[in-house]
Amino acid sequence: MIKDKPMQIKCGQLDNSQVLALLTAHHEDMASHSPPESVHALDVSGLESKAVTFWSLWTSQQQSERLAGCGALKQLDLKHAEIKSMRTSADFLRQGVAQQLLTHIIAEAKSRGYQRLSLETGTMAAFLPAKNLYQQFGFKECPPFADYQLDPYSCFMTKSL
Repeated sequence: MIKDKPMQIKCGQLDNSQVLALLTAHHEDMASHSPPESVHALDVSGLESKAVTFWSLWTSQQQSERLAGCGALKQLDLKHAEIKSMRTSADFLRQGVAQQLLTHIIAEAKSRGYQRLSLETGTMAAFLPAKNLYQQFGFKECPPFADYQLDPYSCFMTKSL
């Protein structure tokens, strides 16, 4: 876990160069593991949608801020939302960043009155840490939801809130 480092979750920041670099790395990584039609990561314009709230997690060290990770919540309808763009910066892997963001997103989804929270992740070995994290938080595999189609490169998961 991140210890002795002040952390702050900020809403937005989609114009920040560190955020843009992390989102670019996220898209490139998704594209390296899945064919284009199976990459469902939102680009910046998708993350700017009124249906999406984007958060970034920052650490302050010696008068500078470093981006530790990001994640988003997309409203599908009044009772159902989707987790999007969960990513930890390479320098912060295995330090509890994803857990902190996921805890924040789940709490926000509950406070908005959603009854169900879902996500799509990959099926390749590179996605196993993410899938394990979601399972630890009570997510279970489910059929495709919203506009998703059955896809051998996609694993769909959901959690009742």
